[in-house]
Amino acid sequence: QVQLVESGGGLVQPGGSLRLSCAASGFAFSSYAMSWYRQAPGKERELVAGITSAGGSTNYADSVKGRFTISRDNAKNTVYLQMNSLKPEDTAVYYCNAIRLVPGPVRYWGQGTQVTVSS
Repeated sequence: QVQLVESGGGLVQPGGSLRLSCAASGFAFSSYAMSWYRQAPGKERELVAGITSAGGSTNYADSVKGRFTISRDNAKNTVYLQMNSLKPEDTAVYYCNAIRLVPGPVRYWGQGTQVTVSS
């Protein structure tokens, strides 16, 4: 049974930090690229950050560059998103995503974790 379980969301003041975790099980985690997406109320889901299967390459949305860092631990089947200097516009539900293109494509989603940035 494939599972992606996000944790670490919550309420934080502007300028604060949070670290999201996504624990994976039921598939070959180290063979999948991992990403974090977010969806704010009334908006489309957008890509926040991605990391390749071995962790050698990352990419970020322009809106989070320099503030967010994605990383992974293949020994623990976990991907992380360190979020610093949070802004109210970062408020959204954050989703973990796993994708394998070959053979595939195969994609899995987590259930999401709420991040609220407010004073």
